[in-house]
Amino acid sequence: MAAPKLSNLESARTIFTAYLENKGLRKTPERFAILEEIYNRQDHFDVDELYISMKNKNYRVSRATVYNTLDVLVDCDLVTKHQFGRNLAQYEKSYGYRQHDHLICTDCHKVMEFCDPRVQNIQSMVGDMLKFNVIHHSLIFYGACARDLCENRQQTPKDAQGIQIPVEG
Repeated sequence: MAAPKLSNLESARTIFTAYLENKGLRKTPERFAILEEIYNRQDHFDVDELYISMKNKNYRVSRATVYNTLDVLVDCDLVTKHQFGRNLAQYEKSYGYRQHDHLICTDCHKVMEFCDPRVQNIQSMVGDMLKFNVIHHSLIFYGACARDLCENRQQTPKDAQGIQIPVEG
């Protein structure tokens, strides 16, 4: 009978432990709490969001520990760091999660994910054509979302029938 498959968190914890041992870094409860908090999230986050979330759950971690642990988790490929055109870095868990790309609203800054196998096909084709071993790619589309509740969208004036009036700028 095959051994049961480890959850992504359990596998990430095993990888993290081996990485820390290999690099001669301390295996502290705070580091593992940060890993667990990240792998229980379903979204992209910045350092302050992670820190506040942990403080609200009564974890005793400093902001410096969060920063330093994120750097280590990025180094061992358990977390991916993104710079989505703003000064604020965003992170997401990466172990056991499929390759995906991003859409970012330039008004509300919402980050949405999508996966289209054609992107992988293009990557493979270009790599083969140019004799290049692509190990990673990043595709980000920026635009304005069409959601009614886009928080930061500037309201455009409408006429009496609800038709948008073009604004001259």
